[in-house]
Amino acid sequence: MQAMLLDAQGQPLRLAEVPRPRAGANQILLAVQACGVCRTDLHVMDGDLHEPRLPLILGHEIVGRVVEKGEQVERFALGQRVGVPWLGRTCGHCRYCTSGTENLCDAAEFTGYTLDGGYAEFALADQRYCFALPQEYSDAEAAPLLCAGLIGYRALVAAGDARRLGIYGFGAAAHIIAQVARWQGREIFAFTKPGDADGQEFARRQGATWAGGADVAPPQEMDAAILFAPAGELVPQALRHTAKGGTVICAGIHMSNIPEFPYEILWGERCVRSIANLTRRDGEEFFAIAPRAGVRTEVACFPLAAANEALQQLRAGQVRGAAVLVTG
Repeated sequence: MQAMLLDAQGQPLRLAEVPRPRAGANQILLAVQACGVCRTDLHVMDGDLHEPRLPLILGHEIVGRVVEKGEQVERFALGQRVGVPWLGRTCGHCRYCTSGTENLCDAAEFTGYTLDGGYAEFALADQRYCFALPQEYSDAEAAPLLCAGLIGYRALVAAGDARRLGIYGFGAAAHIIAQVARWQGREIFAFTKPGDADGQEFARRQGATWAGGADVAPPQEMDAAILFAPAGELVPQALRHTAKGGTVICAGIHMSNIPEFPYEILWGERCVRSIANLTRRDGEEFFAIAPRAGVRTEVACFPLAAANEALQQLRAGQVRGAAVLVTG
């Protein structure tokens, strides 16, 4: 099969012919139809995440159809459309796995990082960590839901009942979760790179009631803020505009260093917390909500061989919504 391989961090991907995998006992083999291109893929390529399995096939927003089943697979039928997320496997018996926080399992494995992902014609996945997908979405439209949607949803849940919600960094995750938040009756303040008028207009189209640069104050104090941008300097910026008792949520897997800030902007029972990975329960809840909320994804499609171009456009901020590799 054809796959885009990462041979070493800091290098571009290489189009290669590699052996088509075979399904193990609890695995399904998917003919990949679409795979989202996520900022986490850039972090893996650039070396911000330090322990990938190399050589590696990136991609953890996989939509495919089952073409082979392991002997213990009972959940999915041949030909069924299935989604594969970032969380690829956990130990199942540690204190995190047995307490509903499998996202924190120390032995977890991750699609497109420690397990081969979906920048390929075929992909293996553990049936226990896959999802059936809502039929309302095409393959390309469904792909960003599997990470941008799921991580964004977990971050939104962490915001509690915040009515005024700030979102910093208006890319793939933000444009999905803003739609859910508006459906829930929240007011959205969107923060983009200073001067990004197109990005601010895009945020308004997704339901933001106000949009401006990350260097300016919102029109009103926020009850919570979600940071999708991996920029540590935004943490104190968000704290300054968050009400007492509010939460600033860092939703990325990697972030630049958070600068020193005065205690007074944290005081008042404000909270800074991170979001790590996802659980299968997050997926079950989100895939039930997304169609009801009328969530639509905006996608820019690229062929598999153009993965490096898609990643570069993502890095340069040239993608509105989400980039998706279409291999089917």
